[in-house]
Amino acid sequence: MTTSIRTFITLAIIALLGGCSVHYSTTGASIDQGASTVNVRFIENRAPITNPTISQKVTQKLRDKVTSQTRLIQVGDNEPRADYEFRGAITGYSFSNAAVTNVDKAATSRLNVTINITFIKRIGDKKGFTQSFTRSADFPASQLPSSVENNLLDNNIIPGIVDDIFNRAFANW
Repeated sequence: MTTSIRTFITLAIIALLGGCSVHYSTTGASIDQGASTVNVRFIENRAPITNPTISQKVTQKLRDKVTSQTRLIQVGDNEPRADYEFRGAITGYSFSNAAVTNVDKAATSRLNVTINITFIKRIGDKKGFTQSFTRSADFPASQLPSSVENNLLDNNIIPGIVDDIFNRAFANW
């Protein structure tokens, strides 16, 4: 009887494990089987005020991240429909006070950037999304925004937003 129970448990475990398939990658990206192309369209600038280079920087950073951390190949806008597609626009770009001293003077200022992204899946479960991603970075109010703006964008805000977009699209976060 003990042999029968062991045999049954062994067969149950084999059947259970044989029916499951999990796809792992070193980046944590989950790509549908059969997907091979992606189109990261140019992310337009629709914010009332903004840095003139941010659209190009965000677009290129997202393209680089997707192609370097997945097996997907970037295709152009004139190519047939890609398996995955990113469309987006910068909708918010502002400076604000983040901390005020006891004499009503700003001690810290903040740069806020919001990007609205639409992710289209034409393969697999076809569950895309439309979502706004916002990141901010603080800097001393004694500094001029123009003197710290590019550094904040390149080192804090753009990498953070690109990571958020990538994780939402490919890691289901």
